[in-house]
Amino acid sequence: MKKIALSLGLFAAFLANAQSIKTTIDLINVKDDKVAVTMEFPKMKSGDVKFHFPKTVPGTYSEDDYGRFIEGIKFYDNKGNELTYTKVNDNTYSLKNAQNLSKVTYLVNDSFDEEMNTSKHKAVFSPSGTDIEEGKVYMINTHGFIGYIDNMQDVPYQLVVQKPTGFYGTTALVDQDKSEATDTFTLANYAKVTDSPLMYTKPDYIAFNAGGMELVLGVYSPTGKYKAADFKDNLEKMVIAQKKFLGDMNTNKKYAIMLYLSGGDGPQIKGFGALEHHESTSVVLPEAMPKDAIDKTITDVVSHEFFHTVNPLKTHSEEIHYFDYADPKMSQHLWMYEGGTEYFANLFQIQEGLINKDEFLQRIGEKITNSKNYNDTMPFTVMSKNVLKEGYKDQYRNVYEKGALLAMCLDIELRKLSNGEMGYRDMIRKLSQRFGENKPFKDDKLIDELVTVTGYPQIKDFYNKYIAGSQPTPYAEYLSMVGVDIQKQESRPLFWFIKDPNQTGFDEKNNAFAFDENSALSPFAKSIGFKITDEVLALDGKTVDIKNVQSFIGYTQTIKEGQDVSVTILRDNAGKKEKMILKGKAILDKMTMETPSFKANPSPAEQKLQNQWLTGKK
Repeated sequence: MKKIALSLGLFAAFLANAQSIKTTIDLINVKDDKVAVTMEFPKMKSGDVKFHFPKTVPGTYSEDDYGRFIEGIKFYDNKGNELTYTKVNDNTYSLKNAQNLSKVTYLVNDSFDEEMNTSKHKAVFSPSGTDIEEGKVYMINTHGFIGYIDNMQDVPYQLVVQKPTGFYGTTALVDQDKSEATDTFTLANYAKVTDSPLMYTKPDYIAFNAGGMELVLGVYSPTGKYKAADFKDNLEKMVIAQKKFLGDMNTNKKYAIMLYLSGGDGPQIKGFGALEHHESTSVVLPEAMPKDAIDKTITDVVSHEFFHTVNPLKTHSEEIHYFDYADPKMSQHLWMYEGGTEYFANLFQIQEGLINKDEFLQRIGEKITNSKNYNDTMPFTVMSKNVLKEGYKDQYRNVYEKGALLAMCLDIELRKLSNGEMGYRDMIRKLSQRFGENKPFKDDKLIDELVTVTGYPQIKDFYNKYIAGSQPTPYAEYLSMVGVDIQKQESRPLFWFIKDPNQTGFDEKNNAFAFDENSALSPFAKSIGFKITDEVLALDGKTVDIKNVQSFIGYTQTIKEGQDVSVTILRDNAGKKEKMILKGKAILDKMTMETPSFKANPSPAEQKLQNQWLTGKK
């Protein structure tokens, strides 16, 4: 019987490979900073075929058109003859009577170079982008390398990576061959392909057990400033705390972190952060950051991505479960997917002793203040559903401010209703038990499901007022329930180019300030015709010097209302960077700071609820 079972197993494996899409990524024969990809298909069921690259991928909220990085595409039949096709748009190719389609080949350009060079396109967010640097590093976010055919998204993929000698691939995937020259992976479908990034470099990684989970950290540091081992202690402490906080909500046996540090003579990229996946995250940060700053960012940002393993990766609506890469339909519930996850990323730190009460409250105050930079009456469900469209996408960053605060207020509301027995974390746990990775909920029925899992119909009123409705959330009222007062005070009028100065980045190549394209412009910037894609070289002749940035910021603080100001900028004009000077009268932003503090004499009920809120204990 054992012999027969083995034979049947081998036959099943052979059959699976015969019916899979074999995809080969060649990292050895790189030409002109381009990587060759070959995809071999099983027999077509239809004569008419549409082949796509993604327009958008899960976890990102912009139209990035990954097909624009593809060139030299060719389709072949099973006799090796080239087939004719029509290019529908950047991402889609149409073939008629292509029942004999057997193979497609093409070259992939990387998106990191686009950030460095001029382009008519909005740059891809770096952690979801791609980098090809021969002999150094290959950041393979698979959605930027691999396409799919309509109606074949559920066909398994066999991914073969031909790798340079001595290179190691950081990934959560398991290599199925013993060759030093190739790595081979089997993926259940296209969704699993796009969920599985890889980073190939000369070996610099650590693997260890944290909270019962195998953790792999691979690091690319272009100048060799950092090694993976430098971050082990902080990472281990963080993951153990997260696993404890999540309890049975997290079932990961393995998790991989690909940390790409930008600097040296490599691409001068600007989009720092991370992108979540079920079993991994790709992280991009500047190598120039001090180690303690990288450790803090790992705790704040990577923990956020890890919490996504619960929501939305394992608890989500049909829009995410049946994601349409070519024509994406967005969910209404960024308040939960991103906002609730951001809340978790802060709440676990206070509940597990990584920060103290005052630090936690300071973060809440900053989020309240930052949220005022956005439209406080725009229903969050409407913004989420339309986040790819003009008029809504510039509100996206509010998911990390107001979105997190909505989750906080709902947490307090639930604890008030349940006498401290239930909070936001309990609600998400129950929701994940009711649904899960393979059972999505209907997007417009989420609030009914939340009422079902909590047993409190009162939260429907909260949802209709503050999440689906246009009423500003009364943060002071909710924080008062947990023994916290909010003091409002006018901050010193501020001169800057965007409403939230914290979203300012730096372009090392041009020695200029650069800004996230979802940032809101300040009134002054709007008045002089400044564009969010412009880079600031100088202010009143004072050039930007990152090594002495405090001097530049100090000068901005001396500027008075109505003062004549000139701004030297770099502007992209038809693919060329042009230096320009914009002039106008200074307009200073006036901002009301919201400063929360613990009440000196909270009532017994407030103190009890505060203790339950900050400790997670009933």
